[in-house]
Amino acid sequence: MNLREKILAGHRVSFDEALALYDMDFFELGELADAIRKKKHGKKTYYNINRHINPTNVCADICKFCAYSATRKNPNQYTMTHEQIMEIVKDINTRGAKEVHIVSAHNPNTGLEWYLDIFKKIKTAYPHLHIKALTAAEVDFLSREYGKSYDEILDLMIENGVDSMPGGGAEIFDEEIRDYICKGKVTSQQWLEIHQKWHERGKKSNVTMLFGHVESRANRIDHMMRIRELQDITHGFNCFIPLVYQTENNYLNIKEPITANEILKTMAISRIVLDNVPNLKAYWVTSTVNLALVAQEFGANDLDGTIEKESINSAAGAKSANGVKLEDFTALIKNSGFIPVERDSLYNEI
Repeated sequence: MNLREKILAGHRVSFDEALALYDMDFFELGELADAIRKKKHGKKTYYNINRHINPTNVCADICKFCAYSATRKNPNQYTMTHEQIMEIVKDINTRGAKEVHIVSAHNPNTGLEWYLDIFKKIKTAYPHLHIKALTAAEVDFLSREYGKSYDEILDLMIENGVDSMPGGGAEIFDEEIRDYICKGKVTSQQWLEIHQKWHERGKKSNVTMLFGHVESRANRIDHMMRIRELQDITHGFNCFIPLVYQTENNYLNIKEPITANEILKTMAISRIVLDNVPNLKAYWVTSTVNLALVAQEFGANDLDGTIEKESINSAAGAKSANGVKLEDFTALIKNSGFIPVERDSLYNEI
């Protein structure tokens, strides 16, 4: 049985087989990923009505790929007040948002209580809103900063209203690459441990992979394999999100952005490798809307959401600062031959 037959028969691929997929014909690879997508989701493409809030850009870490943190290339420091955050939440609630997504820098000045209080305020005022908050990198930072175990931080998050965790901070799990691009940040092992503990509490999370910088194709496959391994144990990952590295305003100094061909190949391969992760997101913020729409043919079944405002990737050159209008979003999905389906944060269809 050759590799194509093996995949079509639904058999799991090995590391070497997954790496070999990069050498397969581009369109053949897309067809294999599309066949898996259709089996799982038909022609449905999921989206949600969400708002990203990035409350502070003051950061104790110095990741080379980051243009958002105000400690290096971005001189414009800010930290939002709870009142400012609640004003945004009040506004999006009147316009039908189902999720508030809160991710920010590792600010040593705001404090653990600052986060917990805002979660509680949002959940008390808007109990129906899903709070997706704190990456594993933030959990690790707060754990170190306040001398609390991961278990204690995760329990406090749940007590104060956090419903699910985003997948940020995963970057690339290879330790050497990680040491180069984000030294001092949560390690790959710690990242996986935090998500395992979260899943063991009956909670769901997402998982990302930042690619298109200094990593190799083998590093990407290794990253996917580690996700697959943990997912076999916990079944807690809702979605895999390959994030395309943004080249502007950071210290990695990558001159040429990754090609669209390589992005779509990586999308398709992740759909094939991650047979136990139900959803694959083409996060339009980092890939552009147009490429995300094409990615629907390469295994992706989710395009995230309307977002409204986004500060982290747009600081590095992504065209995502002001989100996208809902009617435009659904029209684009329909025009590309797919069926737009609104979902909640846990992939229940609305």
